[in-house]
Amino acid sequence: MLNMTVVNRNNTGWYRCVAQNKVNQERSDRIWIDVIYGPDVPQIDVTPYRLTDRGYTAVERQTVSLLCQAQSNPPSQYVWFYNNSQVYTGPQYTISRILRIHTGTYACQAQNTYLNTRSMKTISLIVYYPPEGSPSCSVLPAMNSSSLNLTCSWTGGLPSPSLHWTRDLLTLTERGAGLWDEGANHVSVLQPGSQTSNNTLFTCLGTHPALNTPTQCTARAWSPNGEPVCSAFATRNNEYLLLSCSWEGGSPRAVVWWEGPKGEGSTQGVETANILVLHSNSTKNGQAYICYAKHPLDTLTRTCKLTLEAPVLLTQRSMVSVFEGNDVQLTCILHANYPPADQIVWLNNRRQEVEQEVQEALATRKYVLRRAAAWANLTVLQTDGKTDSGQYWCSANNAVGGTEIPVTLLVKRYPMPPNVTLVRLVYRSRQRLQVELEWQIKGEGEGGEGGGLTGFILERRLSTALGRRGEGEDDTTTAPAEQQELLHEKRGSSSPWQQVAVLGAVERAHTMGNMTPTDTYQIRITAVNHRTLGHPSPPKTPADPPFNAYPAVIGAAIGGILVATLATVLLFMYIIRNNNNRT
Repeated sequence: MLNMTVVNRNNTGWYRCVAQNKVNQERSDRIWIDVIYGPDVPQIDVTPYRLTDRGYTAVERQTVSLLCQAQSNPPSQYVWFYNNSQVYTGPQYTISRILRIHTGTYACQAQNTYLNTRSMKTISLIVYYPPEGSPSCSVLPAMNSSSLNLTCSWTGGLPSPSLHWTRDLLTLTERGAGLWDEGANHVSVLQPGSQTSNNTLFTCLGTHPALNTPTQCTARAWSPNGEPVCSAFATRNNEYLLLSCSWEGGSPRAVVWWEGPKGEGSTQGVETANILVLHSNSTKNGQAYICYAKHPLDTLTRTCKLTLEAPVLLTQRSMVSVFEGNDVQLTCILHANYPPADQIVWLNNRRQEVEQEVQEALATRKYVLRRAAAWANLTVLQTDGKTDSGQYWCSANNAVGGTEIPVTLLVKRYPMPPNVTLVRLVYRSRQRLQVELEWQIKGEGEGGEGGGLTGFILERRLSTALGRRGEGEDDTTTAPAEQQELLHEKRGSSSPWQQVAVLGAVERAHTMGNMTPTDTYQIRITAVNHRTLGHPSPPKTPADPPFNAYPAVIGAAIGGILVATLATVLLFMYIIRNNNNRT
């Protein structure tokens, strides 16, 4: 008899009893002793195998296999749990194209259904995934623009990517650059500007367990070209004055700041461009403001200077003369102007601002205003001596002051033309429909710059008749007292003068038509020198044409001859006919 007091899994196997003596040996049939046990604590194998101090890891979109094995008799039944939720039954759990959402705890439970016993093993599985895109590089000024702050960042990913700066295939820390900051997804390095040549290329290399090859970004450091540029401009109505300073280009951007005579803006350093806001007033006229610019690759501090000035105006001629009726141009030039003036303004001789007239008023406009940023010209059209002569003003204002200059316009009259006298004024016929005129000038005019004579103006008016007058008789002829009184009444009741024609300077005769035979007219003529009118000639009334009997006598004689001839012919014909009848 075999008595086993402590049975374990190692006792499992075939057993038989053997009896023997010196003569014979007998064996019994085999018997199988099956020791029931388990399950033991399962063992989990992860393929592909990656184990860290935080647990197993896998790369996103890989196929991951989890195999669970536990010693048990009879063999165990296996159940898989993901974050305490059953997901699979069986010893091997395979996840095709694993994703980051599959990160968590996985537990394998082994169960002995005969003994109704269970055991469990839990592991942690982390799914690695790379950051999106590629690293981002930037270079900024640091340490009062004496050094470069090279910053490389690459957000996202699990675990965080590994980043480091290189130049010429060596890391910057190996070349003496100081590590400024290093975080989970970024790294910053201070590179002294004095140790960096212009147009240097820096490279940031990024690696990640989920990527087979490293990725990179670059940043180039270069100095701006030229010098900083200063400018000034004002807000609407010159309320504020804005001083702008910029130094374009370069990487990183240069830092610029203003310094004024009273310390304005000395602590306001800004990249690339800086605007200093000042209240506009005349006390800033002549003051200088300096803009400073600094770049890490430039050992010098660059400057530009801005001096504020009120406008200075110039004109080609402070006094301009012109003959009336002509156009004249007044000029105004902006000689010095910083900040720029809003606009150059012209004031006429009544101190009224001249504005550009609209297109609809071109036919009646008085002024033409043409202007640009640095000049403005005022043209006075059809000048008149009474209304246009005087002092005109050119004015300009900016944020620090204003100025104006006068321009005197003298509109001169043309010389007085010579006096004119009507020497012949008579109707062409007894029908009184047309009047023939002839005139003479009494002198050649006063001459001078404008000339003496440019034409004649012929006028007429209706008048109450005092009886027929002789040819060309003057209305001012001496008359008895009664007729003089009637003459004054007639003149008082005459209609206004009407212009009939404008004649050329060389003409000395004219025929006036459109006369009403029953009306009595007064006619006069005036010499004109451009816009200067001479003294009108004394008014005269046209005379009737003289009576001429010679044409009537000749006509009567010819008629008598024709009648006598006709009578003689008829008598001769009668005598011939009677003689024929007798024979």
